Amino acid sequence: MKRTLLISSSEHSTASLAELLKEEGFSKITVSYTAYNAKQAADGAEFDLICINAPLADENGIELSRRFAETTRAGVVIIVPQKNADEVYDMLTQYGVLVISKPINRHLFHHYLQFTDCFRTRILRMERENEQLKTMVEDLKIIDRAKLLLVTCLNMSETQAHRYLEKQAMDLRVSRLEVAKQVIQTYQN
Repeated sequence: MKRTLLISSSEHSTASLAELLKEEGFSKITVSYTAYNAKQAADGAEFDLICINAPLADENGIELSRRFAETTRAGVVIIVPQKNADEVYDMLTQYGVLVISKPINRHLFHHYLQFTDCFRTRILRMERENEQLKTMVEDLKIIDRAKLLLVTCLNMSETQAHRYLEKQAMDLRVSRLEVAKQVIQTYQN
């Protein structure tokens, strides 16, 4: 179930955009008519897409789209009048905001949303990979700390300490990390 936050100050435009979004598979649509209400709706919520039909009643939508691009994982799309599209594009591209000009072409809108979905999927995959790498680095820090303790407390060489951790992990059928934590607990202080 794809979730979207639709922000538009016009009820007519909101209905039209909501219909387009439903056709694209966005079954859960949260509507806000002002930037202020949109910020509240997005606080603590997870959306796949944030669609801003600019201008809004309380701001032009540019700052709002920038904020959402920087603070959420959602794909962010801003729809602006044709005459402003190039200028808005220049302001927002660096933040990863997709700019669509009015009037909206259904076919192009479909492709824009596909692009946004692909972009979001890549970002989420990169975030997962980044988290895995962070975990690996933290694990290596713990293992290196255990090696250092073995070197200083038991006068082992670094190679011996490395072999010790690997052999213990194999013998006990646990990870090197678990052995390292046990070494730290035993020899620290």
